[in-house]
Amino acid sequence: MADGLIRFEHATKAYGETKVLRDFTLSIAAGEFLTVIGRSGCGKTTALKMINGLIYPDSGSVFVNGENVRHTDLIQLRRRIGYVIQNVGLFHHMTVEKNVAYVPSLTNRWDSGSKKRKVAELLEVVGLTSEFASRYPAELSGGQQQRVGIARALAAEPEILLMDEPFGAVDEITRRALQEEIGSLHRQLGITIFFVTHDIREAMRLGNRVLVMDGGEILQVDTPSNITASPANEFVRELIQNR
Repeated sequence: MADGLIRFEHATKAYGETKVLRDFTLSIAAGEFLTVIGRSGCGKTTALKMINGLIYPDSGSVFVNGENVRHTDLIQLRRRIGYVIQNVGLFHHMTVEKNVAYVPSLTNRWDSGSKKRKVAELLEVVGLTSEFASRYPAELSGGQQQRVGIARALAAEPEILLMDEPFGAVDEITRRALQEEIGSLHRQLGITIFFVTHDIREAMRLGNRVLVMDGGEILQVDTPSNITASPANEFVRELIQNR
């Protein structure tokens, strides 16, 4: 457990009388692509938000790079973590270029001379041409906005990418294309990805390991092939049979 880039140690979280995480213990290695699947309310997003300190456990601990998230500088932590959500969260009054360059501009990471080049490079990485840089989010399709959101998350050169059902609002053809893009990005960059989804096919297709949750607990965490061959219980068995 001690060598994980991300570690949960006996993390528990409740909202009122409802426990959404129960004694959650998990280690995620650097460079791993972990997909997280389970019913709504099972604790997937709660666990994700604990990684960048948006939520703290009621008991137990979460560590990133060996540092307890509760006691770390959250601004510095979040600058090392990319965050992509389903509704993208782009700034609609900003061009694509300004959206992508937002975090590097805050930290003076990019000078004005290199900004256009770096934005163009990132757009190319996510399958868009540099022509999109001058457009506004409202001028883009849902899939294009999602690609810009991924480019923005990558702009800070994060070591961890958190993705919360990022492709849930796009059509199936676009979804499949985005899945291929993020799989290719993972292979190219070796970034650690924590990917929450409600789609078992997506989880099994993308993850090096798949975490199956229910009721705030880990039911099984293993490779897709091992989960398919040896589901831990009836819930997992039914889940993979329905894909």
